[in-house]
Amino acid sequence: MPACPKSEKIEDALLLECPVGEVLPNPLDCRPSLAVLTAHNWLFRLSASTGEILEKVYLASHCKFRYLSWDTPQEVMVVKSAQQKLPAAARQAGIQRSVLFFLAVFRVLPLSFIGMLEIDKKIFGNSITDAAVSHSMLIVMHSAGLVRLYSFQSISEQFMEQQVELGHECNWNGKVGTVGKYPYGLPCNIKITDTPDLLFEVSSLENTFQIGGYPWHYIITPNKKSQKGIFHVCSLKGHTLAKNGIQDMKCCALEPDWIFFHPDSSGRMLHVGPNLIKVLKLKETENNAEQQEVAVDFIIEANRENNVNNSVTITASGRVVRKRFTLLDDDPEQETFKIVDYEDELNLLSIVAVTQIGTDGTAHLDFHCNDHGTLLKSIPFVESWDVTYSHEVYFDRNIVLHIEQKPNRIFSCYVYQMTCNSSKEDEHIKNKKGKRLFCKKLGRTFEYF
Repeated sequence: MPACPKSEKIEDALLLECPVGEVLPNPLDCRPSLAVLTAHNWLFRLSASTGEILEKVYLASHCKFRYLSWDTPQEVMVVKSAQQKLPAAARQAGIQRSVLFFLAVFRVLPLSFIGMLEIDKKIFGNSITDAAVSHSMLIVMHSAGLVRLYSFQSISEQFMEQQVELGHECNWNGKVGTVGKYPYGLPCNIKITDTPDLLFEVSSLENTFQIGGYPWHYIITPNKKSQKGIFHVCSLKGHTLAKNGIQDMKCCALEPDWIFFHPDSSGRMLHVGPNLIKVLKLKETENNAEQQEVAVDFIIEANRENNVNNSVTITASGRVVRKRFTLLDDDPEQETFKIVDYEDELNLLSIVAVTQIGTDGTAHLDFHCNDHGTLLKSIPFVESWDVTYSHEVYFDRNIVLHIEQKPNRIFSCYVYQMTCNSSKEDEHIKNKKGKRLFCKKLGRTFEYF
């Protein structure tokens, strides 16, 4: 991991990679790097291989920045503040603060500053609860499930007070300093003074809203508690429901199923349930080129036995009573999908499936062809998998990382390297041959395999 100063706690990070074939002014920018946001409002760009600080930007001192996200992957990055809250004494005195969030937007590779804006209740309404920039749109969420979309480009063009550049001197509100340097930071140079033109609004349960596909579609859950677990795929252009656009797995599970647009930019969707993964696609309906139809591209199923069980009881009179009951779809003793991800360089779907028997759980990582769903390889994890712990699995090229968080903030990190000699690798994994090294660092325990 790149070495930040000891006093710098990392809040969030993004991997920056130059698109294949793209030529950049600085050849060093073609190498992978990390955008790292620290607890002291520094944005670092670090070499992914050496940890060297390539660039650093001081954001601001008037708020606490906490989140990094993509507006457009590998092109435009958004740094979002934590929600602004007044001290308890100020709230008791009746003082109110209308600004909820700050959003700073950057182009990456090379890194340049587009602008910073406030999300203000006076502009967007008192019911606002959250905001984000994605797909070149400002997405504002309100209580009661309302989601509103505005054009970020139009906002920046209409309300940009002054364009500034990183490393250049700036005079802002009577204060002179260097943009992005400590302690000056970045000016809030996009000042929204009136409600922007509304592009679109929709009501969705718990503000769930996703946009993607081609042509543009969005996914919501109707804003009723009884509709939880039911997803509607609708056209962004006309708010019309796609044919077969209601997706409902009818899961009986403790953990709900989830759906999202495929990260491979194919416009497809992934609908993931405890024992079923549906890869869905949009296609034109017959006799109506304006309407799209949601169709199944392929399905991946968990390896399960029949989940219907018989329970036999004998009454006091000696009568035999047989009861039939159905296990939950995510019953821990049945193989259950826990993590689904996509590896873009190899064009693979990576799926973690888990089975818990007693106190010991077993898991394996399966690689499926992204185009057809064919199972290409399965890697069993050597370590046990406790479903009550938090788990993350990362797969990049030939490296697999499994990070497990145990109680008391104890982390275990298991590292696997895939080799060409698969028969030997599988034999070692099967026989559980390997060494684990334990080291204590920063008060945490890391376990390496």
